[in-house]
Amino acid sequence: MDKPRLRSWVESTISELQGSGQISVDPTGFYEATALSRATVGSCMTPEDGLFVYDELRRALRAFVMDGEMHVFYMFTPVNISGFGDVNWRIFRSEIERLDESGLRVLEFVGISPAFVNKMANSGKQLPEHGAEQIRTARTYRRFYAAFQLRDLCNEVPIHTVARKFEIPRGFVQTLAQTCEGFAAGMVQFCATLGWGMLKSVLEHMSDRLKAGARADLLELARIPFVKSRTARVFWENGMQNLRAVAEAEAKELVPLLLLAQPKRYNVATAEDERYQQKLLLRSQVIVEAANRLWAREQQADILEADM
Repeated sequence: MDKPRLRSWVESTISELQGSGQISVDPTGFYEATALSRATVGSCMTPEDGLFVYDELRRALRAFVMDGEMHVFYMFTPVNISGFGDVNWRIFRSEIERLDESGLRVLEFVGISPAFVNKMANSGKQLPEHGAEQIRTARTYRRFYAAFQLRDLCNEVPIHTVARKFEIPRGFVQTLAQTCEGFAAGMVQFCATLGWGMLKSVLEHMSDRLKAGARADLLELARIPFVKSRTARVFWENGMQNLRAVAEAEAKELVPLLLLAQPKRYNVATAEDERYQQKLLLRSQVIVEAANRLWAREQQADILEADM
């Protein structure tokens, strides 16, 4: 490669990075990273994805829809979502029709047109992506469609049910959940680097729900090993609604609850099986011990905070 061409490429790239606010020039003439570029790199995003996320988060700071959850679920859906299957416009239309007023405001805010979704559902066509603007629009529609799946997962809908509802392979839903968890952590870091503390707190709370796959009332229980969303819900509905309750329980008291949390086929086939009961008892002991450690840690933290 000849030097003039290389120099031209380098100068062009530097100009683009300066123009997008990802690098700046200090008083001595040296280039330095801006907060935006540090947030982009720290969140493991490409410069293009970082700019897209930055633009969306800045708009969210001006008018974040706080009286519902769809805005957060949309923000937590990865930018590049094309690998998770095509949009089923018929299902998309059906989900939009079920949205409450808060969800509809999110649609308008991010640029989703129900009329366009209806048109696509009737035509059976796929999104056009022939230019930068169309690609950006397609990305928004794909993200919002995937956000519906993420919403269901965080509301304790089983993976197989979500897969059946959206007519996609179960593996796609599992991969989406895992990818969203990592992307959510990146979004929280992005906000922290830019000093957007309030938005970071909102996203952080929902990130905990995403990890637990549960509603907010189960987050404390979902911290315990072996207590996933389904088990946490069974515990909650049977009076064990916090760490202390589980920590103070006898291991044998948890065995019937763990049985209730199993798929129905296990309830029928193995409820009387002695070896299976023993296995659940051992798991119950682990759960109680872990709850005790977590509870003791919280008590210690409260004591230290009170002494400060």
